[in-house]
Amino acid sequence: MNKIFLSFLIAVLHLTASCQEEHQFSVEILDNEALQIIDEDAEIVTVGSGFAWTEGPLWVAEGNYLLFSDIPNNKVFKLDVQGKITEYLSPSGYMGENFTGEEPGSNGLLLNKKGELILLQHGERRIAKMDAPLNAPKPNYEVLVSHYKNKRFNSPNDGVFDLKGNLYFTDPPYGLPKRMDDPKKELDFQGVYCLLTSGELVLVDTLTRPNGICFSPDNTELYVAVSDPEHAVWYQYNVVSPGKISDKKLFYDVTDLVGQEGQQGLPDGMKMHSKGYLFATGPGGLWIFNKTGEPIARIHTGQATANCAFTSDEKTLYLTADDYLLKVALK
Repeated sequence: MNKIFLSFLIAVLHLTASCQEEHQFSVEILDNEALQIIDEDAEIVTVGSGFAWTEGPLWVAEGNYLLFSDIPNNKVFKLDVQGKITEYLSPSGYMGENFTGEEPGSNGLLLNKKGELILLQHGERRIAKMDAPLNAPKPNYEVLVSHYKNKRFNSPNDGVFDLKGNLYFTDPPYGLPKRMDDPKKELDFQGVYCLLTSGELVLVDTLTRPNGICFSPDNTELYVAVSDPEHAVWYQYNVVSPGKISDKKLFYDVTDLVGQEGQQGLPDGMKMHSKGYLFATGPGGLWIFNKTGEPIARIHTGQATANCAFTSDEKTLYLTADDYLLKVALK
C-alpha cells in the first residue's frame, strides 16, 4: 500500500474515532422505573449543528414545529415537521448594535394562553411578547416586564406559566457583558420572580445563579435549577398561592460532579413530563428524576446541555446541547 495513502487512511480513521468518541451518545438506566418512559437503546439523533449556543426549545403544537434560540447569534430558528431548519426571527434579543457580551439574544421561549410568543431577552434585559402572528414572525416586541423596584433586571433567562397564566422566571447575570462584575448591573442579587396576571411583580426567592424553572403537573410544586459551579443543585418549593412559596428544600445536588471528565455542563433548563418525571439538563447531559427526587436515568450527550422540550405526544424529546440540536425517542 502506498505510504502516503496509508498515512492518509490512518489520519482519517483517527479523526473518525475521535469524532465518534466526542459525540458518543448513550442512555443510562439507573432504575427500571425509567423503562416506562425511555429505552436503554433509545436512538439519539443529531437534528442540527453549527450554531453557537442553542437554548430555549419550544414545541408549537399548532403547526407541529420546534422553535429554539441561538443566543450568541441573536436569532430564533425553526425546525419543521420535515426536519428542515430555517431562521425564524432576528434579532431575537438585543435590538441595538455592537453588543460587547457573549449572549445578546433570546433565551427561554414560551407561549402564553393566547398562543403568543414570549421571549426572555438577555441583551435587552427584559421579557417581551412578539407583536406578530406565529406564522408571520417579525422582530416587533411589546415589553411585559423589565424592572424590579425601578432597577433593570440582570438578564431574564428561563420561565414557565402556571395553570392560571402567572409567569415565573429566573434572572441570572449571563446576558450582561461582564456578568456579575458588569458596571451596568443594577440589582445586587439574582432573583426568581412571578409576574402575576394582575401585572404585579413578586420576588419569589434569591439564588446565586437561578436558571431553569418548571412546575409539577398539578402546579403544587415549583422546581428551580442553580447553575453555580460551587453549588450546582436543584431546589423544590411548595406553591402556597401565586407568587408565594414555602418549604424550600434541596431536590438534588450534583456539585461533586462539576469539572469531572464527561460531566460537561451545570443544572440548567428542564421540563416536567405529564407523568411527573422531571427531565433536567445538568452535568453530562440530561437527568431524569422520579417524584421522590431519585435519578432513574441519564442521557449522556458529551456536550454542555442547556435545555429540553417534549413534543405534544411526549414521544420525542428535543435537546439543545452546545452548538447542536438533538432528539431522543421516548415511549
